[in-house]
Amino acid sequence: MSETNGAVAASSAQSVIDLEKQHVLQNYGRYPLVLERGDGPYMFDLDGKRYLDFIAGIGVNALGQNHPRIVAAITDQASRLIHTSNLFYNVYQGPLAARIAEVSGLDRVFFCNSGTEATEGSLKMIKAHGKDRSPSKFEIVALENSFHGRTLGALAITGQPKYRKDFEPLMPGARFVPAEDIAALEAAVNENTAGICIEWIQGEGGVVPLSDAYCRRARELADQYDALLCFDEIQCGVGRTGTYFAYQLAQPAVMPDIMTAAKPVACGIPLGILAANERAAKSIRPGMHGSTFGGNALATRVGLEFFNILEDLLPSITRVGDYFRAQAREKLAPKYPFIKEVRGYGLMIGIELTISGGDIVTKARDLGLLLNCTHETVLRFLPPYIITEQHVDEAIAILDQAMATQTL
Repeated sequence: MSETNGAVAASSAQSVIDLEKQHVLQNYGRYPLVLERGDGPYMFDLDGKRYLDFIAGIGVNALGQNHPRIVAAITDQASRLIHTSNLFYNVYQGPLAARIAEVSGLDRVFFCNSGTEATEGSLKMIKAHGKDRSPSKFEIVALENSFHGRTLGALAITGQPKYRKDFEPLMPGARFVPAEDIAALEAAVNENTAGICIEWIQGEGGVVPLSDAYCRRARELADQYDALLCFDEIQCGVGRTGTYFAYQLAQPAVMPDIMTAAKPVACGIPLGILAANERAAKSIRPGMHGSTFGGNALATRVGLEFFNILEDLLPSITRVGDYFRAQAREKLAPKYPFIKEVRGYGLMIGIELTISGGDIVTKARDLGLLLNCTHETVLRFLPPYIITEQHVDEAIAILDQAMATQTL
């Protein structure tokens, strides 16, 4: 064990927390838990206590921890080449882009470091597309209750005032409409609209799926007004719903002009993707956009290995996700009247409550299950794609105990 690792292992949880509180920017509301290692769908704290991880780094650790093929790819690539910048080619960026194009139905891919950077790239693509047509074509229609990232551009199209208020004024031209209100969408889109941005399933907004009909109408309006349709798949995409991307849940798929994704793509190595058809991609010309770290050799090799693994996991994501929702509806919902709805697709699941979910999250953590609560009343589950029905049974049993402590 290295001297550094030994020092960490010898630390108490409280000393780690105290050091962070002293020196790390205090912008996170962290849980009082120090995680030290992981194996499959389980995480372990400094005392060796095991936790079933059903939040998976907010959807990032899609293959759990310590997956042998991912560890092997990282280890081998780290000994060869980690980074070159995009002044040069590396041997994995092209093959990964080709794989993403194949499974997404889109043509070109830009690599960055995160979901919010992918959003920024999509905004520049939308803005450039509009400006190529008219100086007045710069408006972007987004949805109320949406979440697209933390940067200023992403915040400008995030339809939750609590995230925007401390940073206003933001980018002009954003127009917000209620999800599923087709009449409001039709009223908002016009000849000045450069783009329409939609999460097929609103993640931070409470795991709220949109209907095929609503998204299909957005596609029609984008075509009618020569605007670009962007689907934000940062949380709901890349296998999470049992399809490669959530827009493929519709039959036939509702194709976007632009798609953004990130969380699970490189299993914890930072990697975001912006995929686009040729119509959208041609608006970004040489020198208009870039990324120093985006698409480096380490990240893209891991991303390519992830896609090779994902192909075989898609059927089980659907099967286990269906089982999870069925168990929650059959074993928890009849027993606890504060459960309002169980919803989602694949392994993106929300249990909406009529009470605050914070205490249930805390009780579940104490009992060995990690999840989180979004929108104050929605228990959010984004477990690793490798879980089985047995892991679901374990989670349901813990949730039962945690919910039993609640009083109405």
